[in-house]
Amino acid sequence: MPHLRPLFAALFPALDRPVYTQDSFVALVLAHLNIVFWSSLASVLVGVGAGVAVTRPAGREFKPVVETVVAMGQTFPPVAVLAIAAPLIGFGTEPALIALALYGLLPVVRATIAGIESVPDSVREIAQGLGMGGLGTLWQVELPLALSVILTGVRTSVIVNLGTAAIASTVGAKTLGSPIIVGLSGFNTAYVLQGAILVGGLAIVTDMAFARLTQHLNRWRSAH
Repeated sequence: MPHLRPLFAALFPALDRPVYTQDSFVALVLAHLNIVFWSSLASVLVGVGAGVAVTRPAGREFKPVVETVVAMGQTFPPVAVLAIAAPLIGFGTEPALIALALYGLLPVVRATIAGIESVPDSVREIAQGLGMGGLGTLWQVELPLALSVILTGVRTSVIVNLGTAAIASTVGAKTLGSPIIVGLSGFNTAYVLQGAILVGGLAIVTDMAFARLTQHLNRWRSAH
């Protein structure tokens, strides 16, 4: 972005400072990715765990409850969670991590359930016939076959978190939302564009990376 100063100066001649300089864009990108990584990791661990649990015979009766709870996580917008969490645990990264982790649960849980339930019963019966127990069938049969569907849910969750993480700057977290918030408060459209362009670019690159990962996974499954 600093190298685009002449471009933004030409597009917004009335601005004395056409490029955001309060933080470096490299630092903002790294901070943004850090928040997205940890919140997405929490969503994946909890979401996959919950999805697996409700597809087991002992947890099947809790499936409607789990689906309702994780759906509520997306019913409440992250900004509302931030507004509640910030006064309780303080401003900064922590409330943002909580809000994003909750918001990213739904696609992971649904994809995990859909992926495991898509495994044919005949495949499970073959695994059991080979002497595999419930845990062995899960790790060696169900999860590998459901992995591409689960990865789709993870992909959706991460992309959503990449875009939503920008609002974490409203509670003092350093993200690519910082120039957007400063630009909105100061009527500086150039700052808003700079933050939005980088957030959009990160989302596109990440989505392409997941698409490439899915292709490799499908090739590996075909080869084996």
